[in-house]
Amino acid sequence: MEQSLPIKHNVFRYKSPLVKGLIVKRPSQYCKTPYVADVLYNEKRKGKLAHTPALGCCGLTDKNANVYMIEKENKKTCFFGVELSILSNEHLVGCNPKMSENLVEYILKSNLFEPLIHLSEYRREKKILNSRFDFWGIDKDNIEFVLEVKTVPLAKYEENYGCLVSYFPDGYRKTKKEVVSPRALKHIQELERLKLEKKEKIRCILCFVIQRNDSDYFRPSNEDPIYKEALKQAYDNGVEIIPIVFEWDHEGNCYYVQKDIPILWV
Repeated sequence: MEQSLPIKHNVFRYKSPLVKGLIVKRPSQYCKTPYVADVLYNEKRKGKLAHTPALGCCGLTDKNANVYMIEKENKKTCFFGVELSILSNEHLVGCNPKMSENLVEYILKSNLFEPLIHLSEYRREKKILNSRFDFWGIDKDNIEFVLEVKTVPLAKYEENYGCLVSYFPDGYRKTKKEVVSPRALKHIQELERLKLEKKEKIRCILCFVIQRNDSDYFRPSNEDPIYKEALKQAYDNGVEIIPIVFEWDHEGNCYYVQKDIPILWV
């Protein structure tokens, strides 16, 4: 039986045009914060400072990376903001973590996110326990929900599955006994705590936003076994773990792709 193509919904377009650039140094030669890079752009290879909100993003927004940028309204420090990484095959990867939160809000408002359609109410950022979660609200069944968003820019080819697999997290660790992101670990542990305390009176959701449409699975990274174990434990205790996909085009349009992304736990 022939499989139908996933449905795509255009949910966002940049107001200003995308500018193609090449990152030549991060941190910048002129501004030493790791969130600022030196970039070359246009046919004359002019140089400017650009904000890289995901730091080097494991090479996607680091030296020698081709990127799409948008011109910033406030140019006090940086002229551009880096938004998308351009892979060697011309596929695009969203590399702005804040954009993931905005994209989730767009599909919530448009009733496209099936786990949370027809919400009674919601709001951005709410302090609960020792964390500030990205979304809080009341679902259509009058049940409280807490939703945290994580950006998943990275994917690698896995021979066993014959395709790219998106994974989270990845990054620098001083030792193998440390986690990549203490903040991400705290979020999943507190979502689990909320679920265990309130049980059926609350929905605790962790949404992994994959801003690329070239992978078929998601996995908790094997490089961080502490986080992987915490995520699986929270899942077993009722926390909803939901990977979702967005696809960018070279004109600056972003599409919500309604397709199933299985989670690989082993």
